[in-house]
Amino acid sequence: RLRFCQRWTLVIEEKQNIQSVLPPGPAVPLNVWDERGLRKCLNLTALNKHGRIYDDAYFSCLSWSRCENKLLYIAEKKTESPNDGDYMTKTDRSVYREDWGEALSQKSSPVLCCVDLRTGTHSVLQGAPDQVSPGQVCAPSVFFVGWFHEPYRLGLNFCTNRRSALFRIDLEGNCERLSEENVSVLSPRLSPDGSALAFLQGKMFGPHAQLYCFHVFIIKHLICPEYIVGGFAGVYESLPSCCWSEDSQRIVFSSAHKNWKVRLNVCDGLRVFGSWRLLTIHRNLMVVCCSSPNTPPTLRVGFLPSGGHSVSWKTLQPPLCTFDFSWTVMDVRPSAEEDNAKYSNFLTVLLKNIEFYTMIIYFNGKLISFCFSVNYRGSTGFGQDSILSLIGQIGQQDVKDVQRAVQFALQTDATLDPERLAVFGGSHGGFLSCHLIGQFPDVYRACAVRNPVVNAATLLGTSDIIDCVGMHFSYEQIPTAEALATMLERSPITHAAKMKCALLLMLGGRDRRVSPHQGLELYRALKSRGRTVRLLWFPEDGHSLSRVDTQTDCFLNMVLWLQQHL
Repeated sequence: RLRFCQRWTLVIEEKQNIQSVLPPGPAVPLNVWDERGLRKCLNLTALNKHGRIYDDAYFSCLSWSRCENKLLYIAEKKTESPNDGDYMTKTDRSVYREDWGEALSQKSSPVLCCVDLRTGTHSVLQGAPDQVSPGQVCAPSVFFVGWFHEPYRLGLNFCTNRRSALFRIDLEGNCERLSEENVSVLSPRLSPDGSALAFLQGKMFGPHAQLYCFHVFIIKHLICPEYIVGGFAGVYESLPSCCWSEDSQRIVFSSAHKNWKVRLNVCDGLRVFGSWRLLTIHRNLMVVCCSSPNTPPTLRVGFLPSGGHSVSWKTLQPPLCTFDFSWTVMDVRPSAEEDNAKYSNFLTVLLKNIEFYTMIIYFNGKLISFCFSVNYRGSTGFGQDSILSLIGQIGQQDVKDVQRAVQFALQTDATLDPERLAVFGGSHGGFLSCHLIGQFPDVYRACAVRNPVVNAATLLGTSDIIDCVGMHFSYEQIPTAEALATMLERSPITHAAKMKCALLLMLGGRDRRVSPHQGLELYRALKSRGRTVRLLWFPEDGHSLSRVDTQTDCFLNMVLWLQQHL
């Protein structure tokens, strides 16, 4: 993990035994470099002040002090070892310790830590509320996001709508809350001159990927957001770590906008590539990643101009190759009986390879050949009304949208072969894929799914995000027989007896988001009926199936599976 400032470069590595620079034994070295080379190598675990250092995308940070002599980071709180005569401490060893769910199972009690690069000493900052987990620290003034523990925790990975607040703390341990009550907060970003702090604030609970509002905290004043009506589809994700202009007057960021991701604040040349993503900005020099369905990601740089002027972009390295297929966006309008007053039509992206006529519909994944990606109503990039239109309609509206998009493409493009259709998806995309092959068994010939939701009723008691099952969520809620019946009715497992196409299941044994027993339930239902089904089991992987060897195995098996059955 690298972090840069004006004079130093930091490198943190996890090592079991480092003999050359540090004393033998488990260690986490912090390497400090400058233009002359390696200046210091500090062992962050030598003094046993804390546990494992965080390196995830939600809590972790490396933040400089203004003098660049101190550094803030996040680590697990030190666990006290029980004394031989301490009976109560011994009994506490079996007490259940909550964590933050899928992909964050080793994150339970984070603490703010500070290392002095001059002396090599480090300490744990006191004063953060005990009932929150601090993270996303912004320095040199110490601002941080705190996620509340009570009454119990829900999974945080990909779900930023958890109850949280923005706090400010000083080195004397004085802490104050700056944001509102019962909201979700993320991405505090301090301006270069230190006069303003921008952050995102959204609603607690509800859809996991909903709109956020910009807030700017200036000294003692909070600037409330102004809602923009028109072409702006909203903010859905975290801000880049560096997003302020040099004069501290503008913020640059990326956000989903319909079928692509765009760079906002400067509006020029956005159609050269399909999507633009801001990686960072430093002294008005923007670094962006540009890509499209037939162009691999490339790096471009350009200076943020003054108002009314365009950016002169420089491509650092042209793409090594482009793919010989075209792509187009289709506007699909549901029938009158499937219309929704909150949001009517939706868009899809059709990728056309001139040498192939197989059609593959995919969700939450990437695939080569003749592909069709559906942004059904409820997808991000189309505003809050689109997202809210799916509430209460999961398993119905989204399934019908995808099938209508498939029919629309087949009617619009005569080169597509309706006899060679396949569908692929992961998580909720797997949920939709299983629905499609169950509700329309004569349409699809092959299917591949990764950790799919199969039975929403049993998901309620096994997932780390039980607020996603379609019920109105509250912590004290107990499911009723009617609610469980509705969840089962909306689940793909109810259509298992009608499924006929060849199905490939890919499951992670450590998945805490969607239990692998969901996929096993469907596997057994199909095996007992003599259907063509294959199960790949990855015991050491979780919901994202993100290990390199797992991704390789999944991709090769999926391609061979589709090649065999199409």
